[in-house]
Parts: sequence; C-alpha cells; structure tokens
Amino acid sequence: QVQLVESGGGLVQTGGSLRLSCVASGRTFSNAPMGWFRQAPGKEREFVGAINWSGSIIYYTNSVKGRFTISRDNAKNTMYLQMNSLKPEDTAVYYCAADPSGGMGGSNWNYWGQGTQVTVSS
Repeated sequence: QVQLVESGGGLVQTGGSLRLSCVASGRTFSNAPMGWFRQAPGKEREFVGAINWSGSIIYYTNSVKGRFTISRDNAKNTMYLQMNSLKPEDTAVYYCAADPSGGMGGSNWNYWGQGTQVTVSS
C-alpha cells in the first residue's frame, strides 16, 4: 500500500519557521515529481510548490517565493518544505502529493498524504 505521511506541522508565531516532511512508503517516488498543497478553512486547496525527480526544477506559488524552500532526499523517499517568515495567511492544512497525471503545476496528482496542520499566530 502506497502512503504519503506528512509531519512537522504545529503552532508558530508570525515570523517563525517550520519544516514539514513527507515520507513515502510502499513504492519509491525517486523518479517522479512531488508537490505541496495547502487548504485554509473555507478555501479551496491551493498549489504551494513542486519539485521534479532530481530537484533541478522547483516551482513555487508567488505568495511563498523567497520564504519557502522545497527539497527532497530520494535515498530516504522524503520531501521537505522549509517555511520561513511565516505569516497568519499561511495557516492551513498542508498536503504532500506525488506523481502528477499532468504537469507539475497542475492539481491532478495520483497520491496524497493526509495533511498536517500549520497555524501561524499573529
């Protein structure tokens, strides 16, 4: 059974940092793109960023550019999201995803994690 498990969420003050991890099990995704999405209360899920299999191509949504960094360690079947200078508007459930059916910037991904809550207090 393929699973993606996020961890590292929590409560942090404005300006603080968190590092999310997404560990894959059941198959390797070392040859597939992986991505991060988030969903705030009452809002649709939105794309945060994605990384190709080698880490040579990384996309970010404009609102997190310069503050968030996506990386991956294929030997550990793990992807990371380093979040710095956090703002209250970053509060959301963060999901990792793997193996998109379309391009890395799309929303149609074959595997999803269960999500981890990130709350940024003002």
